[in-house]
Amino acid sequence: MNAIVVTGAHGQLGRRVVSLAAERGDGTEVFAYSSADLDITDLDAVAAVVSAGVTVINCAAYTAVDAAETDEARALAVNADGPRNLARACGRVGARMIHVSTDYVFDGTATEPYEVDAKTAPQSAYGRTKLAGELAVFEELPEAVVVRTAWVYDNTGKNFVTTMRRLEGERETISVVSDQIGSPTFALDLASGLLEIEADPAVIGRTLHLTNAGQASWFEFARAVFTHIGADAERVRPCSSADYVAAAPRPAYSVLSSAAWVDAGLSPARPWSDALTAALTQSG
Repeated sequence: MNAIVVTGAHGQLGRRVVSLAAERGDGTEVFAYSSADLDITDLDAVAAVVSAGVTVINCAAYTAVDAAETDEARALAVNADGPRNLARACGRVGARMIHVSTDYVFDGTATEPYEVDAKTAPQSAYGRTKLAGELAVFEELPEAVVVRTAWVYDNTGKNFVTTMRRLEGERETISVVSDQIGSPTFALDLASGLLEIEADPAVIGRTLHLTNAGQASWFEFARAVFTHIGADAERVRPCSSADYVAAAPRPAYSVLSSAAWVDAGLSPARPWSDALTAALTQSG
């Protein structure tokens, strides 16, 4: 019988992984751990929940990008030490590991999609700690799979899409940056991709990129949300990154190439606009 250990199980991605795995109906046993259930920075605690034959899907992360600028030690503990512990525990007992990373490991200055072997050059504390996590995972477990993604959202919880829906009802107009480009990614589609890797034992020892297909600015993404919910998209106004004050720099360009994903024989994700439509027509 297959078994999956999901860390960060109460986050928007972790919840989707847990629910999709349970829905498969193939007898897979799913062990879901939130940060309250399992402190991944504690090696002994991690070792106690990782056993031979399981696949660990690490969705746990310190994702407060701005807060990490002044709390880098804590971000490093969760984003690097934690994944190292998981990888070490997996290596000791022969378990598999799939680790989720981010576009923030790049500098955001590219003009074409980043390939998996593109030079990394994180510009923020968050990015530095996530890159450290990737390196730690492969150091402990060369057979692991690291999946970078970007602009993840869901139709519940706190994320860009739910924020836009809330602001649509609160403000006459809203301003959204138009000079940051990426690929909006529905948590459901990302979770599906992670489970496709879990189901394929031949996918090991590599870095992959997974986002929904295509690209948009945050401004275009916001207007798409308004359009999908029947609101006037003209109420969304463009602004520049210079108008948006934040502690951590945001990548100007975050599009990730899916070439390695396709080369691994995995299913390409649908276009981001189609995924957004699906997200906004689901009840949860």
